[in-house]
Amino acid sequence: MSSITEQIKAELKANNAVLVAHYYVSAELQTLAEETGGIVSDSLEMARFGQNCDASTIVVAGVKFMGETAKILSPEKTVLVLDTNATCSLDEDCPIDEFSTFCDQHADRTVVVYANTSAQVKARADWVVTSGSALKVVKHLKEQGKKILWAPDKHLGNYVQSQTDADMLLWQGSCVVHELFKADALANLKEHHPQACVLVHPESPQAVVDLAGVVGSTTALINAVRDRDEQTFIVATDNGIFHKMQEVAPGKTLIEAPTAGQGADCESCAHCEWMAMNTLDNCLSTLKTNNNEIKIDLTVNQKAQDSIQKLLDFTA
Repeated sequence: MSSITEQIKAELKANNAVLVAHYYVSAELQTLAEETGGIVSDSLEMARFGQNCDASTIVVAGVKFMGETAKILSPEKTVLVLDTNATCSLDEDCPIDEFSTFCDQHADRTVVVYANTSAQVKARADWVVTSGSALKVVKHLKEQGKKILWAPDKHLGNYVQSQTDADMLLWQGSCVVHELFKADALANLKEHHPQACVLVHPESPQAVVDLAGVVGSTTALINAVRDRDEQTFIVATDNGIFHKMQEVAPGKTLIEAPTAGQGADCESCAHCEWMAMNTLDNCLSTLKTNNNEIKIDLTVNQKAQDSIQKLLDFTA
């Protein structure tokens, strides 16, 4: 019996499929994606890679909204996710009916939503942004005199607002992982490692962001470990990112930023439970059965694609 990775490789080939994986899934899935000609990246880059490659099926190791984003950019392709129950608290925090009503109540504002949202929410938006592009887009809109309605992440929205001074109305969603980072414990850890650079994802609370040496998207944080002179980094984001960081900077020391918990409790267990639902087993079964296909209404798909295309054109 061949190993599970060999079986997955054979199924990918037989199905003319490509595996795209997010930085937060297991190291073995990330490795497999790269070994088979796929990619490990953030959600938008995963979707863009799927759109531009020759594969007719895109297999997404990540969470549901990432599968939807891939489908939005490639409506003609088959898009499979490894587990349809793997979701995201930001997506769940922003149901389309409530959000649409909120937008209608503030019709004078330009609607800017983060990539971590459903296809319906993206379709309702004027712009879709990533954590790496949010500052640039909001700055651009502010220069045009636009007032902004921002969703769903209040911490990222707050960070963007503080950096741009734009007029922003914030939806009150948050990421269940980044919400847990504790500023007082992080300050304490910094004292123990004075030479370390603190890397923080802007979905974290403001008090945590304030302690950062670098605030940035997953890709920006990986690049910081690779490019900066420091040898030690305290990392405040999902610990799935350590695999790629260690790959690009094998000699450097990475320390997990503290989350909740004291003493005998788990002091740092920053890993998304939904990302952890992606396994080699369900990758193989998804490929064999073609289950877990993402389907999106064509009208919704087109509107969402328009919102994302604005970003792609703007950042091109």
